[in-house]
Order: sequence, then C-alpha cells, then structure tokens
Amino acid sequence: MRAVVIDKPGSLDVTTVPDPTPGPDEVVVAPKSSGICGTDIHILDGEMPPTPYPITPGHEFGGEVVAVGSAVTGWAEGDRVAVDPSLYCGHCHFCREGRGNLCEHWGGIGVTAAGASAEFVLVPANNLYSIPADLDWTAVALIEPLSCAVHGYDRLSSRLGAHYLIYGAGTMGLFMLQLAGRAGASSVSVVDTNAGRHALARQLGASAVATNADELDRPAGWEIVIDATGVIAAIEDGLTRVRRAGTFLQFGVAPGDRLAQYSPFKVYNEEINIIGSMAVLNSYQRASELMISGAIDAAAMVSDHIPLADYAAAIDKFRSGAGRKLQIVP
Repeated sequence: MRAVVIDKPGSLDVTTVPDPTPGPDEVVVAPKSSGICGTDIHILDGEMPPTPYPITPGHEFGGEVVAVGSAVTGWAEGDRVAVDPSLYCGHCHFCREGRGNLCEHWGGIGVTAAGASAEFVLVPANNLYSIPADLDWTAVALIEPLSCAVHGYDRLSSRLGAHYLIYGAGTMGLFMLQLAGRAGASSVSVVDTNAGRHALARQLGASAVATNADELDRPAGWEIVIDATGVIAAIEDGLTRVRRAGTFLQFGVAPGDRLAQYSPFKVYNEEINIIGSMAVLNSYQRASELMISGAIDAAAMVSDHIPLADYAAAIDKFRSGAGRKLQIVP
C-alpha cells in the first residue's frame, strides 16, 4: 500500500509499505479522510517524544472496515467507522484512576503506531465507533479533534450566562467557539492576529472578533478565557483578561521548553482558576453524537481535500497558515 512515512525528524516520503494484517482483536480500516493537525507537525519536527521513527502520521480519521480479526465481533467488512486513536495501557496508576489520557505508557494511532495517512491502517476493534451513512467523511475526520474540545469543556466549571474569550480562530478555537453556545455562554469573543480568520469566526457565532483583546469592550474581564493557540504571548495576555473568580483554560499546545509569565498575586487575590486539558478522555462518543446532530459546521471548517501523493505540499500549506482545516484523501 501507499503511505506517508516520516523516517526521521525533518524527512518524509510517500512510499510503498506492507499492507497491515489484523490480529485477533484488530480490524483494518481504509481511511476516507484524514486531517492534518499540529501534532503531525511536531512529529515531523521531532518534538513529540516518544515517537518511534519511522512513523506514518494521521490520527484524525474515519473510513471503511476492510478486514476483521478472528476474535472481533460486532464489526464487519464495509462498516463505516470513526476511530478514536487513543492507545492506553489500562494498568498504570492513571489508567486505573480513569485518566487514560495521562497514561504513563500513552500512545496513539498516528503518533506511536502507524496512522491514517495511508491506504490502510490497523485499529483495535475497541476504538471503533459506528457512523451513519449520511455523515460526510469530512465531518467524520473532525470527530477526533472535536472530542479533544469536548474534554476541554469537561474540565471547565462554568455557570450559565458566562462570558467567554477565546484566543485563536483556527480549527480548535472554532470548535471551542461553537461549543460555547451549547455550554450556555452569554457571549463569546474571539481574538486572532490573522484578520483573515475573523469572518468565519463571526459566521460560526462569535459575538465579537478582534486582533487584540484591547479592542474588545469588557474592562472587567471574562469569566472563561480559553487559549487555543499555544502561543506564549497569547497565553500571557489571556491570563490578564480573566475576571475575578474566573477560569483560564490552557487548551492550546505550547512548545514544551517554553515558559509563560503570570502574576501569582492575581491568581491568589482574585481566586483565578488555571486548568489544563490534554487530548481525549471519555469524550469521543459524545463528540460523535454532536457531529451527527449538526452541532458543528464541518463544511465551513475544512478548506482543502488533498491527495495522499501531495502530503508534503499539504504540510507546507499548513505551515503557511493558508486555508482552514486540511484533510488528506488517501
């Protein structure tokens, strides 16, 4: 089969590799669409330990079952599925505490195991979710990042009528924006330095959009501030915008070696909550149901469907910030 292979940091190729064969509890899925994510860039740049090279990326995907292991029940060839890429050990301290996303041996399809930027991908049968025939593959490939956003909202403790400020109008920021209304927000303001993203944020429900929070008229601050950028300057600014007794959610992925400055006195004196959200935890099923229900405008969020052979060009486009969500069509 044809697959993207990152053989070492900074080096990738679309090449031929052996077709996968399912073990007793596994299935083989033919991906129909696979999203490119910032995590894929980190893998390519050597910033995602413990990635084992060579690796085929691609963890946001869905497709059709084409082969079924001998012990698998409930799934058959031709089934349409979405796939949770999470691979937990099941026996470490955090797995036993129900916190598999913090698994001491955490892995993921497309991160530590061969992913969906290929014609076929091997998947544990327990990671499959059935999807209806009328759900477009574009939407199916968005369920995984949406499930991360759903987990982010699980981490928030907010009251109805809260005012939200979201940094970033990329894929994840737009997910957080669309979910805010479902969470009972009175208003949702969005900050993104790329003015080209503002129109879509407004289309998807933003109450106000700006390139800098100083342009927004809310001197008392926001009850909920969410960073969906991972950019240190945005994080530092966002921490100053939280209203007294409010919450700051670190949702964006910042470089592991970078530090942000904040006022410990403000956190103490104003009882500010600072929380983090990492990946997926018991949220994939709900994300699937939200997508099926039409809670997310999937078509508006994806700008390009790119052939597998053009993966390198797709990475260049992602790095340039052009377009919106990019998806690979194997």
